Amino acid sequence: MQGGPKGTSVPALVCSCFSCGPKQHCGSKLEMVDHLANTEINSQRIAAVENCFGASGQPLAVPGRVLLGEGILTKECRKKPKPRIFFLFNDILIYGSIVINKRKYNSQHIIPLEDVTLETLPDTLQMKNRWMIKTSKKSFVVSAASLTERKEWISHLEECIRHLLTKTGRQPSTEHAAPWIPDKATDICMRCTQTKFSTLTRRHHCRKCGFVVCADCSRQRFLMPRLSPKPLRVCNLCYRQLLAEKKKEAEADCRQQEPICSAIPGYEPSSGDDSDKSDDDKADQWPADTEFYTSEVSWSSFHS
Repeated sequence: MQGGPKGTSVPALVCSCFSCGPKQHCGSKLEMVDHLANTEINSQRIAAVENCFGASGQPLAVPGRVLLGEGILTKECRKKPKPRIFFLFNDILIYGSIVINKRKYNSQHIIPLEDVTLETLPDTLQMKNRWMIKTSKKSFVVSAASLTERKEWISHLEECIRHLLTKTGRQPSTEHAAPWIPDKATDICMRCTQTKFSTLTRRHHCRKCGFVVCADCSRQRFLMPRLSPKPLRVCNLCYRQLLAEKKKEAEADCRQQEPICSAIPGYEPSSGDDSDKSDDDKADQWPADTEFYTSEVSWSSFHS
């Protein structure tokens, strides 16, 4: 075991095979999946994850599901980067907020791997070893504690995704939700470039482009079923683009259905307001002064 910040104990990064030692590489990870499926040790690992999330989480034990690995990654959230616990299964990726490391987590999110596309990103001054996890409903940036861990995560994820797509015959997803630009990335509205944000002038996010915008530039709502069953806040530019796309689709449908197609009424934006709050806004119990990028500390482990 290697020591993490504040005395936390984190297992060394290992390859997913009984015959391999730490940081060695083995054959196909899918062979390991077949080996672990329906074993007692795998059932115990999945039960431990369920217990850590408690009643707030979903049941995870299904036939053929294998827990491949777990670890702490830094997720670039709206307000600031925050540590999140991630669990990689052979069919889903789960992440949540850390209340007590290795004992209690909340705000569970489950992502089907079939919907995931990965993109490596360059380092910034604040974040290193970054990559983006892109899905049709939500896209976000994470970073690992080392380049080696980033390679391990991406390697495991990509092989699981390839296997699932081959098994189902699906093509890789091409439509992805835009990642939200962090609040601190700009002090002014990214659309009008006039409004300056302050304690009284709130930041908002367009659900279509992810830009940080002011209230005047994001008064419209638009229904995007891929993201939500209810209309979502969008900036004025994206609203006009979405309306134009909807009109073009309606005209194409009418041409196909003529002469029975009747006039389609215009879209009326919802008058309801959303709070723009997310799970990332909840108070974290993680110590504010935690040194995440501790030299030579491994924060992830992949099971054997």
